[in-house]
Amino acid sequence: MREVLPELLAWWRAGETVGLGTVVATFQSAPRPPGASMIVGPAGEAVGSVSGGCVEGAVYELGETVVSSGQAVLQRYGVSDDDAFAVGLTCGGILDVYVEKVSQETFPELAEIAEDIDAQRPVAVATVVDHPDPTWVGRRVVIRPDATTAGTLGSERADDAVHDDALGLLAAGHHATLTYGPDGERRGEGMRVFVWAFAPPPRMLVFGAIDFAAAVARVGEFLGFHVTVCDARPVFATVSRFPDAHEVVVDWPHRYLLAEAAAGRIDGRTALCVLTHDPKFDVPLLEVALRLPAVGYVGAMGSRRTHEDRLDRLRAAGLTEAELARFSSPIGLDLGARTPEETAVSIAAEIVALQWGGSGERLAETQGRIHHESGVLER
Repeated sequence: MREVLPELLAWWRAGETVGLGTVVATFQSAPRPPGASMIVGPAGEAVGSVSGGCVEGAVYELGETVVSSGQAVLQRYGVSDDDAFAVGLTCGGILDVYVEKVSQETFPELAEIAEDIDAQRPVAVATVVDHPDPTWVGRRVVIRPDATTAGTLGSERADDAVHDDALGLLAAGHHATLTYGPDGERRGEGMRVFVWAFAPPPRMLVFGAIDFAAAVARVGEFLGFHVTVCDARPVFATVSRFPDAHEVVVDWPHRYLLAEAAAGRIDGRTALCVLTHDPKFDVPLLEVALRLPAVGYVGAMGSRRTHEDRLDRLRAAGLTEAELARFSSPIGLDLGARTPEETAVSIAAEIVALQWGGSGERLAETQGRIHHESGVLER
């Protein structure tokens, strides 16, 4: 929903009614992830995408039907058959799309949710998309980490179960469909609840105000990270040199990282890119980074020789082999990169591969599924 929220909110504020289709579950090589949305506007506009083009026409028609009837629908789309006009996914994937009618009457909480998302306050929206009792379908609760909850799914047991699970998804930044018994029983089946988990963007901390850092900041921003560049030298750490970074901080890297960790701003979705390749900066920094209990990715730039010297220094500082195994050095995947921009792509490729469990090999030389469910880096 995030990518179509501006248009959705504008129509909602204008008192219009629209159809909203959302991918709530995927199987095999589905082209769009859970949470991807498409709007059927009041004048027939189509905004967003649920499949990259494969089933948009069918979802559009279903959206029009749902707006007219007011009855939400959970529809599964799978592989196309031999009929060229069949609705399906040519990639071989399967996806479940929940289509609902959205207006101020059906979704009164939308404006407050949009304010939370805009202010980067974590908020989860849990909606019943399937239930043996049709009157439960479409019920939703809005869940925030401060325990503020709006709405009900229909019973205290269901509300409590979904509340706890939604907070877990919110911490990881994942949208997902959860399955329970009809009254929220943990071991049952029958009720499916889709949770939009709108967490603040994951962070990328780039240490070292060098030309490579500018390229890494650019690609990090492109991937959706909130990017901070940090360097102890004020003459190099300037906003004009790093226009794509959200923040430029002048501080000793290890001191800044310690402060951010103490403030609770480092988590399993955070990527740390250490580009200084200067022992007086990166060794104290890596001492801190590799001992943090929760961090998604730690990569350090440098040659093989620099890497071996760095390992010796870190061992001398008391780091264990298990701690040293947590970081990627030399940073990035083997792409043969030479320029700052090519190196940034190499670093980004490694982060994405770790996030989704990819191998980094050429797809043309691999077998099996293209899309992976999850990897090491939480998102």
